[in-house]
Amino acid sequence: MQVELDVQDLFYESSSKSAIDGGDEHILVATKTWEDWFQCWLETLKPDIVPASVYEIGLRLTDDAEIQSLNAQYRHQDRPTDVLSFAALEADFPEIPEMMGAPLYLGDIVISINTAQRQAQQQGHTLTTELAWLAAHGLLHLLGWDHPDEEQLMQMIQKQVILLKAISIHIDIEY
Repeated sequence: MQVELDVQDLFYESSSKSAIDGGDEHILVATKTWEDWFQCWLETLKPDIVPASVYEIGLRLTDDAEIQSLNAQYRHQDRPTDVLSFAALEADFPEIPEMMGAPLYLGDIVISINTAQRQAQQQGHTLTTELAWLAAHGLLHLLGWDHPDEEQLMQMIQKQVILLKAISIHIDIEY
């Protein structure tokens, strides 16, 4: 199994900042690291997902202004959020044998670096940890997970903890 990941780091492409809000923590998540994380996560989730030899995912790192605009447009909530997922598949996607050799496009994940930074500080962990947390959350949404109630939210959080452990990030969650 292979992951083709299109990473767009618009936060840094659109500014000359080398660190967020004048802080000293640089974004250290290289495209190769993102690819490795998604590869590991999809391997971990393999029994529960549509089989494919290649998965395609778009990942966009942006700021609060852009994610607020997307949130207003697609969720009718005119406020910034941490992560948005735009799934390309229906939850009950049929397995079509002809498609097994073709890349399977799962969708796009958009993460606000501004919100991720605030949440990392609130949770007492690094920005890299928060970005991994949000990307794992976004991936689960692409794969059909949702959290309409407290019970399903807790199941999703438990799955995120498992995904982060799979990439050697251990997190204490207070949600």
